[in-house]
Amino acid sequence: MSQDHPSSWHDHPNDGPHDHGGGVPPWKLDGVRVIPGNQLDANTAQTPGMDRKAAINFARVGAQKLWAGTVTIHANAKTGAHHHGHLESVIYIVKGRARMRWGEHLEFTAEAGPGDFIYVPPYVPHQEINASPTEQLECVLCRSDGEAVAVNLDIEPAEKPEQVLWVDPTHPKGGV
Repeated sequence: MSQDHPSSWHDHPNDGPHDHGGGVPPWKLDGVRVIPGNQLDANTAQTPGMDRKAAINFARVGAQKLWAGTVTIHANAKTGAHHHGHLESVIYIVKGRARMRWGEHLEFTAEAGPGDFIYVPPYVPHQEINASPTEQLECVLCRSDGEAVAVNLDIEPAEKPEQVLWVDPTHPKGGV
């Protein structure tokens, strides 16, 4: 805070100093936000085969460098091929089993279960598949921008994708 302004004034990286007026304490309305799980917003970029809901984005909380929300894929369903432009994505599996396919022809595949994280780099064509014929797949999703980007693609997928296992580059022999 600046000495030039009353205590109700404070700075934001893009707004500069401002006052919430009426004696509202700094950060009360634009500090920490808790978004209830039953108030997520389905009005966000969608891909056929999945339901995305936004919790954190620019419109809802002013987030400028990240987007967070949930993804649900119904039993035995799969999304269309897509990418997320310049954004990086992290998917955390809460419930169910995810099968990811990726590549120019979705020629690579890997699976993830509850507690696993999936990283999707910018512009990588990919497809999420619910590997369970009976259980819904539930995930938490974070992206590296305050707005959602989903570019749906028309890709003819490879018939037999190659299984890819992750090796930790910082511990390639499995040590800690």
